[in-house]
Amino acid sequence: MEIKQVAVFRSPITEKFGLPRQAGLAPSLRGRIEFLPGYNAPEAFRGLDGFERLWIVWEFNLNRGEEWHPTVRPPRLGGNERIGVWASRSPYRPNPLGLSCVKIEAVNAAEGYIEVSGADIADGTPIYDVKPYLAYSDAHPGAVSGFAGSAWEPLKVIIPEELASAFPQEEIRALEEILAQDPRPAYQEDPDREYGLSFAGRNVRFKVKDGVLTVAAVL
Repeated sequence: MEIKQVAVFRSPITEKFGLPRQAGLAPSLRGRIEFLPGYNAPEAFRGLDGFERLWIVWEFNLNRGEEWHPTVRPPRLGGNERIGVWASRSPYRPNPLGLSCVKIEAVNAAEGYIEVSGADIADGTPIYDVKPYLAYSDAHPGAVSGFAGSAWEPLKVIIPEELASAFPQEEIRALEEILAQDPRPAYQEDPDREYGLSFAGRNVRFKVKDGVLTVAAVL
């Protein structure tokens, strides 16, 4: 089987650090699927505007060169307990493919792109396929979800007004949603440590203490 890249993803997040842990956790985060020449014919988008959501098949390209392991340590278990890779959504897989469900915000067939929201995908990520989400078959709200059965406990986020002014209002909403998911590695709990998140071309510096994330600087 030959797999072909059909598009590239554009996002204000350029690194693994700060990406939402799952699609849909930062619903205000906007991105764009830009289709490559040969796959951006306007007729290929025909009918897509009748759907609300989209599945994206993409590559964990930021992990290229790293080997897969049969067991992984998911953040939801504190980064200390190991489970099998098939019971996880770890990016370290034999075939490094991701699957994300996003909301369609706009379809521009003439220019060959789809605006989406809620993606957990970094800027520059190769896209291999998109498929419309079908609510009658794809949604199973009562399904058992194993060790990830409950929602991630969000942090309280404080962004001083003078720092928030560095971003448009829609980007601030997305940034707050991203930070609330606690981008730190699960095993790091040092309240004096300052972290840096690359977002929309700026370096957002923050600390976390007692469940509260405070932005200290925007560089």
